[in-house]
Amino acid sequence: MPYYLGIDGGGTKTTCAVGDESRLLATAISGPSNIVRVGELQARESLEHAVRQVCAAAGISAVEVAHTCIGASGAAHPEVAEKVHQILASLLLSPVEVVGDMQIALEAAFDTGPGVIVIAGTGSIAYGRDANGNTARAGGWGFAISDEGSAHWIGRAAVSAVLRAADLKPGASESSSPPDSALAVALLQAWNTGSLADLARAANAIPPPDFASLFPAVAASQDDLAAQVLTRAGTELAQLAVVVVRRLFTEAHIASVPVAMIGGVFRHAPLVRQVFYNELRALDSRVEVKPEVVEPVEGALRLARRAAGGIT
Repeated sequence: MPYYLGIDGGGTKTTCAVGDESRLLATAISGPSNIVRVGELQARESLEHAVRQVCAAAGISAVEVAHTCIGASGAAHPEVAEKVHQILASLLLSPVEVVGDMQIALEAAFDTGPGVIVIAGTGSIAYGRDANGNTARAGGWGFAISDEGSAHWIGRAAVSAVLRAADLKPGASESSSPPDSALAVALLQAWNTGSLADLARAANAIPPPDFASLFPAVAASQDDLAAQVLTRAGTELAQLAVVVVRRLFTEAHIASVPVAMIGGVFRHAPLVRQVFYNELRALDSRVEVKPEVVEPVEGALRLARRAAGGIT
């Protein structure tokens, strides 16, 4: 019996799924494998661990895998796609297909049909396809200048918000004023810093720090500053989505446009989901947002089956 591997190689985690022609048999999660963010060594370690773990969980050998598809951020760049391919080819004897993370997410959400996905994980992007197969994207130009509403963007915005709040506090000084919000305390703890001044130094370090690692602290915080940051994130993501919606679905007869949410920001921040839905509906009433957060790895597994002629 042939088996198929689907992999979602993200900037925070790597999810690997193995299935036969109709069933999902096992999944495994390892560390990040986005080469652009974590480098080739870390990506190799995460991918090797994920493949070995999922095969062990399914009770199969890697040599039994008939086809593999991985959705990788940055795969549009040939050098990135080639490195990812080389890593997996050293583990698997079967063909390996490297596609963009947007492609597996779109497949997971809508199969071969039309729709728009918004990915909000370590980075962010909106991507869609119309009924004729035309595609469009918005955002996703990198963490330094784009990735609006992503975990990285949220972490950086949260640091900025607590430092601005400290500036506005009457009589405060950088060295002596203690943090006076739950968000500030959470950020200090997340980065193991002792003061707002230390937090600012960490945020301005070279190379840049991992702002995405602050997202869990922001999502769990209950104060107004965190709510403001998460609300802005939801709004930014809705604005990305509507660009793609309006670019692809212009015909007057189109009564509804399906939209799906992807990624950890949507999954772990209910406020972002709520704001995203409300803002997007206000911008374009045709939008129908899927209530569940879609798992891209399901799309990678489906593409692996399809490429090998298996049943999807």
